[in-house]
Amino acid sequence: MKVVIAIDSLKGSLTSIEAGYAVKTGILRTKPDARIIVKPLADGGEGTTDALIEGLGGERIYITVDGPFKKPISTYYGYLPASNTAIIEMASAAGITLIADDEKDPFTATTYGVGEMIKDAIEKGCRKFIIGIGGSATNDGGIGMLKALGYQFLDADGNDVGEGGQALEKIASVDISNACKTLAECDFQIACDVTNPLCGPNGATYIYGPQKGVTLATREILDAGMHNYAEITTGATGTNHLNSPGAGAAGGLGYAFLSYLNARLTPGISLILDAVNLEAELYDADIVITGEGRLDHQTVMGKAPIGVAQLAKKYNLKVIAFAGSVTEDATVCNAAGIDAYFPIIRGITTLEEALDPQTAKNNMIGTVEQVFRLL
Repeated sequence: MKVVIAIDSLKGSLTSIEAGYAVKTGILRTKPDARIIVKPLADGGEGTTDALIEGLGGERIYITVDGPFKKPISTYYGYLPASNTAIIEMASAAGITLIADDEKDPFTATTYGVGEMIKDAIEKGCRKFIIGIGGSATNDGGIGMLKALGYQFLDADGNDVGEGGQALEKIASVDISNACKTLAECDFQIACDVTNPLCGPNGATYIYGPQKGVTLATREILDAGMHNYAEITTGATGTNHLNSPGAGAAGGLGYAFLSYLNARLTPGISLILDAVNLEAELYDADIVITGEGRLDHQTVMGKAPIGVAQLAKKYNLKVIAFAGSVTEDATVCNAAGIDAYFPIIRGITTLEEALDPQTAKNNMIGTVEQVFRLL
């Protein structure tokens, strides 16, 4: 029997790999001769860097960069030596969780630190990039990131336009002559699960701006700045991604990747499943195991376990999910490719007790063992 395991983390409890090896232990208790493959799993959002570092033998590269308001912050990105790949979460340098609610300011928040992370990785030899762009605090169209990489955004007098959303309406020209030459050798894969264009009622400012501090009184100003930025960009690069799906992601950061870095925007789970080469293990598998902390109706909305299930169904494989908890509406997961799912809680408990890593590990092992005894 060959079993392929790709289970998401149980937040606050077990990492993806820890959960995967707990599943493996439970299987081996009753099927000691089983052939078991454990793959890391994430959806391109928070935790993706750690999951791929742990699962693919990478390392953390610690770095100090400019935060959303140009104050130094300490963060890290993932480095996979075997493939010279950098794994970056935009939110670790320009994320909304880095600032307090009363600090939100889309006029000044910048993605500059994201560019610093990319530049550092390039200098270390990375030429492949997997970048998650969810959870930004910014509405700067990605010009901060691009400035850190050597692009210059100038006003009518030839001066730097500054940082943040306020800078976009000032842009009169773009100087690409000092951009990092090595960028042409780099491959950027961007985990992006939204399809919003850059501007307009469905664009970055109108849809995602309010959570970053955009108000009814300021959204038209910022959106007009985005339009100006796009017009100047088209003249400078010959590209037109104003209405490309995902251009509005992360306050227009998606647009910057498309227009200046020739990036590919891909749904997060698809990108990660490809990165861990999951499909290569499925053609001769018998059972696929997936899961996450909580299985509910939202799981079918592009979350990692459904991505695994849908890939497994290409090979007509049975898919079993294990979760910390399940809700009544989780039955929609059955129609989406998960043949059966099981909560691992094994008795009345407090949330704190259930989240204890050793308890969660034991619960996972015990539940998996019983399911595989039946199989």
